[in-house]
Amino acid sequence: MEQEEYTREEINWSYIEFVDNQDVLDLIEKKGGLIALLDEACMFPRSTHETFAQKLYTTFKNNKRFVKPKLSRTDFTVVHYAGDVTYQADHFLDKNKDYVVAEHQDLLNASSCPFVASLFPTLPEESSKSSKFSSIGSRFKLQLQSLMETLSSTEPHYIRCVKPNNLLKPAIFENTNVIQQLRCGGVLEAIRISCAGYPTRKTFYEFVNRFGVLGPELLEGSNDDKIACQKILEKMKLENYQIGKTKVFLRAGQMADLDARRAEVLGKAARIIQRLMRTYIARKQFVLVRRSTTHLQSFVRGTLVRNLYECMRREAAAVKIQKNVRRHKARESYLLLQAATVTLQTGLRAMSARKEFRFRKETKAAVHIQARWRCHRDYSHYKNMQRAVLTYQCAWRQRLARRELRNLKMAARETGALKEAKDKLEKRVEELTWRLGLEKRLRTDLEEAKAQEIAKLQETLHDLQLQVEEAKTMATKEREAARKAIEEAPPVIKETPVLVEDTEKVNSLTAEVDQLKALLQTERQATETAKKEHAEAERRNEELMKKFEGAEKKIEQLQDTAQRLEEKATNMESENKVLRQQAVAISPTAKALAAYPKSPFQLRTPEIVNAPNGEVKSSPVSGKNIII
Repeated sequence: MEQEEYTREEINWSYIEFVDNQDVLDLIEKKGGLIALLDEACMFPRSTHETFAQKLYTTFKNNKRFVKPKLSRTDFTVVHYAGDVTYQADHFLDKNKDYVVAEHQDLLNASSCPFVASLFPTLPEESSKSSKFSSIGSRFKLQLQSLMETLSSTEPHYIRCVKPNNLLKPAIFENTNVIQQLRCGGVLEAIRISCAGYPTRKTFYEFVNRFGVLGPELLEGSNDDKIACQKILEKMKLENYQIGKTKVFLRAGQMADLDARRAEVLGKAARIIQRLMRTYIARKQFVLVRRSTTHLQSFVRGTLVRNLYECMRREAAAVKIQKNVRRHKARESYLLLQAATVTLQTGLRAMSARKEFRFRKETKAAVHIQARWRCHRDYSHYKNMQRAVLTYQCAWRQRLARRELRNLKMAARETGALKEAKDKLEKRVEELTWRLGLEKRLRTDLEEAKAQEIAKLQETLHDLQLQVEEAKTMATKEREAARKAIEEAPPVIKETPVLVEDTEKVNSLTAEVDQLKALLQTERQATETAKKEHAEAERRNEELMKKFEGAEKKIEQLQDTAQRLEEKATNMESENKVLRQQAVAISPTAKALAAYPKSPFQLRTPEIVNAPNGEVKSSPVSGKNIII
């Protein structure tokens, strides 16, 4: 149909080849076709399905759309557009005969029930003779002709219903099945023809009416729609379009391009209209706002002047009130200050006396705190020296371990020697670890014993100091009591006995004080002895700390050495594996390599060289690994 329209419009186009199934239609419905032969066989009472099939074989033996199966006498195959379909002619004759009697059909058509009357409608092509033969095939052919006449008189729009899957379930899409349906329905062929041709077509009037906005200047002074269409298309720089007698033919996608440009032009025009309208509205609002602003400014300025006058009047009144209030407050503050000064002087004098008493009390407490602080400082110094000793010992032991490790490296030449050194180093590490734990336990026990002894000495010294202070306090109290008794007694009566008793008490107290001083001196000597022992213990602890630090460093060095030895052994094993694989890979050339050494250790002989960094380098001359 499209190609016929191209011919009517006389446009430049080439004929598009497509698959035509007209020969299949002729085979089925043309005079002398399958339906005609079926009706003819039904008219003979002695006809059977075998005679019908034989007649088909004889009539269509040269037709390319008709195929006779090899193993069947009644089947036949029709080569349709979608594929080959095999039909069985066993029951064709029975199913094609219409056994409805004409009188019965007239009776049912005369029924008052619409449903019953519509079951057997009377065809206009049928004659009034009841004896005329009627078949299902002839009725189908008449109905098909009626449908084709209806389609030819209208402009149909087709909707293809495609079954997405054979399971009849949602959300399942079978690509192969859908493509087969589209191909059998002729949709793909129709799309191919439409893409090869001009799928979009518009009359000149419709085209100018829709796309005239793209070139309004081209329509001025021209009444020919065809020329206007030509100018619009040339202005848009479109290609491969055709202009017929009454229509414009466009390629796929060109209509969308024109619609996009039309939407752009209409959008620009709409923006211009909006801009002008907004300008008018804004101007109108501005004039209204300016008039309102003038009235508002005049009202506000009058209000401001009135408020200013009221403020100045109130300010003058406030100045007078402030003057009187300040005079009253100054008088009251003076009287309050006078009373407070008297009270403050009394309090300051009392505070000065209390401050003097507090200073004397604090001086006495400060002396006691200083004694405690010096004790704590000496003990902290002892602890720091102890930690320093341990650190030095660890450093010294690490140095010795490094020296021993260097000697071991000098002695390690082969894999067996490396393994033996590794075992020795592991045993040495275990021994040093055990010795380190033993030294830690001994040092902990010694520190605990010294701390207990120092605590006991400090408690004894504190008790002695308390006893001395109590003795001094008692002696002072007894002297004051004796002095008061002497002052209160008469000057003549019992004067001598009182003096004798006081002298005896003073002497006894003096003796007790001397004993306490001697005891204090003894405790001081014991404290000095303990300090000397403490210093000796600190010295031993420093030595232990140095040994401990040296042992730790030595352990670290031994661990590093063991790790490096393990890495070297692993590298040598991997080299052996690589060389074995290479030997297997080059087995065809083994005879040519018979002169080379078989062991990989003969290719790379380790050379031990003294160097400060402890690294492994390759000799630049021999290409061997050098252990540094």
